[in-house]
Amino acid sequence: MHDIRLIRDDPAAFDAGLARRGVAAASERLLALDAARRDAITRSEAAMAERNAASKEVGKAKASGDEAEFERLRALVGQKKDEIARLDEEAKSRDAELRAELLGLPNLPLADVPEGEDEDGNVELHRRGAPPSFDFAPKEHFDIPGVRAGMDFETAAKLSGARFVLLTGAIARIHRALAQFMLETHISENGLLEVNGPVMVREEAMIGTGQLPKFGEDSYLLREGLWLIPTSEVTLTNIVQGDILDEATLPRRMTAHSLCFRSEAGSAGRDTSGMLRQHQFEKVEMVSVTHPDKGEEELERMRGCAEDILDRLGLAYRTMTLCAGDMGFGARKTYDLEVWLPGQDTYREISSVSFCGDFQARRMNARYRPEGGGKPDFVHTLNGSGLAVGRTLIAVLENGQREDGSVALPEALAPWLGGRTHLSAAGELV
Repeated sequence: MHDIRLIRDDPAAFDAGLARRGVAAASERLLALDAARRDAITRSEAAMAERNAASKEVGKAKASGDEAEFERLRALVGQKKDEIARLDEEAKSRDAELRAELLGLPNLPLADVPEGEDEDGNVELHRRGAPPSFDFAPKEHFDIPGVRAGMDFETAAKLSGARFVLLTGAIARIHRALAQFMLETHISENGLLEVNGPVMVREEAMIGTGQLPKFGEDSYLLREGLWLIPTSEVTLTNIVQGDILDEATLPRRMTAHSLCFRSEAGSAGRDTSGMLRQHQFEKVEMVSVTHPDKGEEELERMRGCAEDILDRLGLAYRTMTLCAGDMGFGARKTYDLEVWLPGQDTYREISSVSFCGDFQARRMNARYRPEGGGKPDFVHTLNGSGLAVGRTLIAVLENGQREDGSVALPEALAPWLGGRTHLSAAGELV
C-alpha cells in the first residue's frame, strides 16, 4: 500500500509511476478523499474543543443559579456530542474509501526498471549454460517413455478434474528429491530458516501480501472463510504482520516447501498439456524481511540463490529483468528466471524474485525499531521461488531425455535418490 504523505508531496511523480505500469492517474481522487477525511477530523476536533469548553461552564452556570445559561450550555454540549459522532463517522467512512482505493493500486517501479507494457519489454540480464543438443526430436515431459507410467493425468482428472496430476513411483521420488535438494541448499548454504507453515490463511494475510482485494478470483476461498495460499510467500511474509521487530534481528531470511493453489482464472487454453500450469503444485519459496537500506542488495542475493539451484542442476537458463508493465502487483523490481525446455524449444519461467519495498509492510503494519532509538519504521520485504518444484521436474526430465526413452538425472539429486542417476525407459530409477 502507498504512503498518502508521499502522494501529497509529489502527486505528479506518483501518477507517473502508475503510468509506467499502465494504470490511470489516481492522485486527484486520492487526495480529494484524503482532504475530506482530514477536514472531517479537523472539524471533529474543533467541535470537541467547543464541547469541552461548554462542559466546564455548565457547572459554573448551575452554581450561579443562571438556569437559562445552564440549559443553553447543556443543550450545546449535547449538540456538539452529536456533531462529533457524525464527523467521526464521516472521517471513518472517508478513511475506509481511501484505504480501499490505495489497496487496489499496484506498487511503483524503481527508476532502473525497464519501460514496457508486457513481456516484450523485458530485458535479458544474462544467460547461463547451453541448451543440450539432441540427435533426435526431443519430447515434452509427458511424452517421454520413462515418464509416462509415473505421470498420470487421467486418474488425476477422475479425482479432481482438469489441471491436476498424479505422480507415482520414480517420478514422485524425483519430484520429492528436487524439493529436498532445494531446501537443504537454502538452509545449509544460503542461511535461510526453514518454516513449515499453514496453507490456509485468513483474509488479512492475503491482503497483506497483495492477493486481495484485487485478485480474489485467482485463489480458492474455503467455506470457513480461510484462503488456500497461492504461494507460501503469503504465510512467510505475514509472520511479521503487526509486529515491531528489533533492528538487530534483520534481515530475516526464510524458506518453505509447500503446496500452492491457484485457480488459473483467465488462463483457459494456455499450457493445458502436461503439468506446466496446474491448480495444485509445489514450490520452495524464499522470503526476506530487511532493513530499508538493504532491500535492493537483498534482491541480488536472492536472485543468486535461485540461480545457484539451476546451476547445480546443470540446466540452461536466462535471467530477465521485467519491464514495468509486466511486473506483479506488489513488486518494485522483479527478475524472472527462465529455464530451457527442449520439448517446447523455448525458455519458460521457473522463478520470479521480487523486491516489494515497504508496499507489503504497510499493508501488514510490519515495522522495526531502530537500534539507536527513534520512531519505528516499515521494513522492506522480498520474495522469490527457489524454485517451482513441478517446473523444475519438467526441466530435469526434458533436458536429460535420451533417444531410447530414458532420462539422465542431475548428479546433485543422487543423495536423495539412493545414489541413482538415471530413469530407465521402463520408468525405474537405476
